[in-house]
Amino acid sequence: MKTSYDVIVRPIITEQSMEHLDIKKYVFEVRKDATKADVKKAVEEIFSVKVASVNTLNVRGKAKRTGRYPEGMTRAWKKAVVKLTADSKPIEFFEGMV
Repeated sequence: MKTSYDVIVRPIITEQSMEHLDIKKYVFEVRKDATKADVKKAVEEIFSVKVASVNTLNVRGKAKRTGRYPEGMTRAWKKAVVKLTADSKPIEFFEGMV
């Protein structure tokens, strides 16, 4: 059985994800087998907020070269964009980042 802390791997801190903090959208890396319902439950439990919607997408690995001949792939992972309700408080973890 997976806990809420197993579902959410890490927050995604990029310029694009930070632009959406004012409309209460947050981006997380989640487990590959996590469903939208799992992500919603985990975010609500960990951060004590109300989630309006969850969008997930699979990010494919890219081909990378590390020298002249060896070619490999970066790892594939799953991303979740979480939108909070209007009456929900913001997630405090992201507040000092803007």
